[in-house]
Amino acid sequence: MVGHSAEPAIFDVAVVGGGPAGSTVSTLLKKYQPTLRVAVFEGARFPRPHIGESQLPATMPVIFEMGCWDKVEAAGFPIKIGASYTWGRDDETWEINFFPPEDFKDQPRPAPYEGQRKYTAFQVERGLYDKILLDHAQGLGVEVFEESPIEEVLREGDRVTGLRRPGGEIVTARYYIDASGARGFLRRAMGIESHAPKELRNIAIYNYWDNAKWAIEIGVGGTRIQIRSLPYGWIWFIPLGPTVTSIGLVCPADYYKKSGKTAEQLYLDSIASQPLIADLVSGAHVTGPTQTTKDWSHLCQRLAGDNWFLIGEAAGFADPILSAGMSLAHHSGRHAAYTILELERGELDAGWLKRLYDERNRQGIEQHIRFAHFWYASNGCFTELKEYCGNIAKDAGLKLDPRQAWEWLALGGFTSQYVGLAQAAHWDLFGAKKMVDMFLGFREFRFQVYNQFRLDLKDAKKDRIGALREGRVLPVECFRRGRHLLPNSGHFGLLIHVLKQTRDGVKLVDALRKEIAKRHQPEHCNQVLNRHLEALEAMIQEGWVDARLDKSRPMIQPTYENESKMFRSTADDERALMEAKRQREGMASSMLLSGQELE
Repeated sequence: MVGHSAEPAIFDVAVVGGGPAGSTVSTLLKKYQPTLRVAVFEGARFPRPHIGESQLPATMPVIFEMGCWDKVEAAGFPIKIGASYTWGRDDETWEINFFPPEDFKDQPRPAPYEGQRKYTAFQVERGLYDKILLDHAQGLGVEVFEESPIEEVLREGDRVTGLRRPGGEIVTARYYIDASGARGFLRRAMGIESHAPKELRNIAIYNYWDNAKWAIEIGVGGTRIQIRSLPYGWIWFIPLGPTVTSIGLVCPADYYKKSGKTAEQLYLDSIASQPLIADLVSGAHVTGPTQTTKDWSHLCQRLAGDNWFLIGEAAGFADPILSAGMSLAHHSGRHAAYTILELERGELDAGWLKRLYDERNRQGIEQHIRFAHFWYASNGCFTELKEYCGNIAKDAGLKLDPRQAWEWLALGGFTSQYVGLAQAAHWDLFGAKKMVDMFLGFREFRFQVYNQFRLDLKDAKKDRIGALREGRVLPVECFRRGRHLLPNSGHFGLLIHVLKQTRDGVKLVDALRKEIAKRHQPEHCNQVLNRHLEALEAMIQEGWVDARLDKSRPMIQPTYENESKMFRSTADDERALMEAKRQREGMASSMLLSGQELE
């Protein structure tokens, strides 16, 4: 335990903040380099209440890598299979399914991180969840100091020289991590500016309810969060356990001010006005005072300096409509840990490592902010916020023509967020396209309307991007043109190879099929080909491929299987669940009649 004298306490890494980002960076540092002396300074005593309970599947691999999947799973948090929305062109409900609910098998809990559970997420009570993670870090040897705020950051230029604690004690380290959340304690001390788009300045008004009903229960512990649009904002409904539910209202800060209502009045009136939510809480009651918080998106101008890193919400925040907060926190914490581990090894250029961390994590936050702009600007349910939505589109430079909106989203970068994969804001391109289709009507990828494809590397410079694997940052060759990067790896690497052999779309697909067949089982080949075609679309959008139409040549034939299970109307989703239930009951009846025992 660090004392309270004025003598310095010396560490290798000092982390300010013990939330998910701080726990992630400290845990992975100790996992891969146990000899490092890592300390976490947290101002509160855990467990402590905290907003932001809904996760994405992208968080799960990080929890598993940290070695605490079993501990989180043992807590019995609801399994998030997806989300139910009223959002977009009208007030019809539709579903995002991380895993098709009709295929979700009843499975005893706690369950291992395998099979269907790799495609789901959790809905967590943050006080308990954050304590599980911080205790896990401490169990690996991280020195955790709760109720230990930092009063002052000592600095010389861009270098942090120490952290002053109450009583005058100075904490020194070779690396400093700001995981202090919205406070951005170190960020502010270092004078790092953060841009907050004025058009996404919302507030959240929220409370926790006891004994609210779940809208749907799938298998053992599986459910969806509910997102319901109102004329002036939206409501979240997130079950956190058998009896506890988080319910919040998000609306523009200006709307709240002009409403003339107290936060509690506006909150309760909103719940009463939404039929589904009102029904779910009809037998429930709030467990404490109604609370408010700013939900302002922001992005820092840089995330790394001489000997410091910004992670989690201290680095940036994207509107909660996409539930990305914890995912961004875990991934930035992981990347910061990997960067420090490589800086310790001294085998890779320090400037490149820090630039890689800064660029990739800034891009990830920016992508989510860009997607939030699109969601708000294209929500026809916001009947009282038409001017507000118009200003969002105008200020963001977004035109709500389907093709132009798709190209605007692509400006954020589809090729470099995950090395070798075509993704943006944790969406694959099929999912992103389906979203644009539901909001605006968007039918075709570029690779579906053109059939001649020429690789264009003019003016591109060779560079390196980093793949994060098992505690190492592995340099991967890429091409750089402006802000866009094209990895010569994964799906993109194979496309670069094949595009150098042919420009014809049909021949291109045939060549891809042959290469994919060498590397994958037959039952997976079509799915892998689809991912490569998404990568081709990303390359077209970012200017790496010049696409043209030759009417004398055939078009690429779509190979997509029925992936509409992931995006569909609530009515279609309910029909699929009922059909799956009938099939299971029929199978059970047949087995009983034949004398077979069910597993």
